[in-house]
Amino acid sequence: MAADLAALAADRDLTPLWAAVHKRLCAGRQPAAIASVRVEGLSSGGLATLRAWVDTTARRRRDQSAVVASGRVTVVPIRDVLAALGLSADDLQRLVEMAVGRPVIDLAAARRTASAQRRGLWADVEAALPSLPGLVARMRAAGTDDETAVRHLVGALARVVPLLPCTPPTSLAKLSHDYAGDPHYFDLDQLPGVRLVTAVAELTGVSEPRRPDLVRAMLAGVGILADRLSSTVLIHQVRVRGTGPIDRRLRDATTPVALTLLDLTVHPPTFAPQVLTVVENPSVLEAAMTHASPLAFACTSGHLGSVDHALLQLAVDHGVSLRYAGDLDGPGLHIANVVAETYGAQLVAMSADTVEQAGPEPSDVPLGEPPAWLDQGLSDALRSSGRVVYQEHDTVLKSLFTP
Repeated sequence: MAADLAALAADRDLTPLWAAVHKRLCAGRQPAAIASVRVEGLSSGGLATLRAWVDTTARRRRDQSAVVASGRVTVVPIRDVLAALGLSADDLQRLVEMAVGRPVIDLAAARRTASAQRRGLWADVEAALPSLPGLVARMRAAGTDDETAVRHLVGALARVVPLLPCTPPTSLAKLSHDYAGDPHYFDLDQLPGVRLVTAVAELTGVSEPRRPDLVRAMLAGVGILADRLSSTVLIHQVRVRGTGPIDRRLRDATTPVALTLLDLTVHPPTFAPQVLTVVENPSVLEAAMTHASPLAFACTSGHLGSVDHALLQLAVDHGVSLRYAGDLDGPGLHIANVVAETYGAQLVAMSADTVEQAGPEPSDVPLGEPPAWLDQGLSDALRSSGRVVYQEHDTVLKSLFTP
């Protein structure tokens, strides 16, 4: 008479055995094909039960059990167990599902199905974007857990690519709205925007740019205008010698002027040779006006975006000598390093002397570990202080306002 499956499933001593069988079934093995399983953590009670079921009198006399235990691993002959219990191979799956509490899912079959679906997906992507084999290869190498998102992206790109170059030019948000259903879909800080940039670079045969101003310039070359108005850079007392509308605005200004990427690319001013101090915080420009400083300043407002890169490159092209100063914290030091290496700016108010003159407690904000690439003297001074030195500190302002 066959054993009671519910009673067998409820025996906690045998749970490790049924769990091991469950794992084999999920790996794609058929119940009838499982001759034995390796079980870890089988209790002494479970071992005794199994041996009572399957060991014959002859085996016992020879002290050779059919259930072989070695350390924590026990090899159990499943076919012998089923025969002793009067169960068929078809009963095995129901038994282990009851014992483990979850159904057997053929993961191997699921993987084969998923693999076939992925092959179908990438075949469809290749067919939709025949002019972008490089982009398709990159997307395929990256893989995906969301086929729907990939198909939506590919569909949007397939609708946009034939339009390039856009005539007349259109904004990135308008393009996103009309061909992806969301004005922010191709935002450049999102993966679809990154894919669009890669696509344009491949279509135009140029190396994919990394600087945000160069990315926007490349997109503008195919008629896609990427946010030229919302980000600004502040300019104060910068001398110009051109005759364009931005030159006139800067020449007539008595207070800082906010210039957009549109201003710097469509009507770029012509800077006169001079020293331009670029700072991180607008408060420095406020202090410059308060102190009636005659120096020329520009302010990036705490980041280094496309409009800031455009200004710095324009200044270099016009022979302007650049000085750069930022907060002595992690982000400030990183931006300063980029500006110095990319545009040859001289760093000011960012030295060991600045930290020492700022005193032992220049702020209440802890600094953390200075970057590994930092000058050793500045690094030692920052470690000794342990605090951030901000541009609002009088020591920094005094240094910045010194011609």
